[in-house]
Amino acid sequence: MTDIDRTPAGVRTEAAPGEDLDARLVVDRGAFRLDIALTAAPGDVVALLGPNGAGKTTALRALAGLVPLTGGHLRLDGAALDRTPPEARPVGVVFQDYLLFPHLSALDNVAFGPRCRGASKAEARAQAARWLDRMGLADHTGAKPRRLSGGQAQRVALARALATGPRLLLLDEPLAALDARTRLEVRAQVRRHLDEFEAVAVLVTHDPLDAMVLADRLVVVEHGRVVQEGTPSEIARHPRTDYVAQLVGLNLYRGRAEGHAVRLEAGPVITTTEELSGTVFVAFPPSAVTLFRDRPTSASARNLWRCEVAGLETHGDQIRADLAGELALTADLTTVAAAELDLHPGAGVWATVKATQTHAYPA
Repeated sequence: MTDIDRTPAGVRTEAAPGEDLDARLVVDRGAFRLDIALTAAPGDVVALLGPNGAGKTTALRALAGLVPLTGGHLRLDGAALDRTPPEARPVGVVFQDYLLFPHLSALDNVAFGPRCRGASKAEARAQAARWLDRMGLADHTGAKPRRLSGGQAQRVALARALATGPRLLLLDEPLAALDARTRLEVRAQVRRHLDEFEAVAVLVTHDPLDAMVLADRLVVVEHGRVVQEGTPSEIARHPRTDYVAQLVGLNLYRGRAEGHAVRLEAGPVITTTEELSGTVFVAFPPSAVTLFRDRPTSASARNLWRCEVAGLETHGDQIRADLAGELALTADLTTVAAAELDLHPGAGVWATVKATQTHAYPA
């Protein structure tokens, strides 16, 4: 394998051919079993996305060596890491709460990694200073964690993870501890640093926006299994589970298509513009749903269902209505429209969706 040249700061300057992450992570924990496959090439940013308890953090800890595998394999750059202790793995980790040493300055926090890898104190601190400068923290090298803002602490943690020149960077909910305003700024900064990182990065998050912005590829995990993977645009356009549909804000149904008609497993039929045959998914956004208190007489209403308002909540600057009845779905409408319709839990409504606003695709 080709040797990798690095700058004194531990930054890769030349990517060796054929290097990648090849893993099948099997972890048995009593009633829970994680069994997922992960592959990635140098420069890839992969996000593990899923509900609480899906196994995302277990997978990340298995990659770091903090949770032992009970099966499968883990290879990085062609070398098996299954039995390699955590401290000997070429892996950098940014934990959710950062885990900065409270008694050390930002400079010495970042220098800790290179020191553990054999660098002299002077060399390690020089590397740390360069990393903090890259993170825009040159004026905070002497500050201890308690004097740093949330965004600054996050960047120190990222610098510490990168200072050892890892071949695999793991980020566990890296923006979860930040407030909304800081999160927006730091998300853009993290994306820039990940763009410059030439090895493999794996991100764990439950926030779809973090995943869509930071990752090149999403791996959706539910109940310890991969249920869908692809680029952010592929996932957003073709959700395959209710969890994914909710993440990307779509109504999702599964049924059997015969031409332009899709008969759902729950019974109703949805008319679509696509002409398909066999088992399919049908999706449409809540904004595509139009509500009426009385049955509309328009002949263009191809998709029409009698529903009842099950709940209402504020969703951004709109009202989101959860509907039950012939078809369970969600609808978005303005506060003015909700008031004019006199919507309230238990109110009867008619819901329509134009065929042109649906999207059908093979299951």
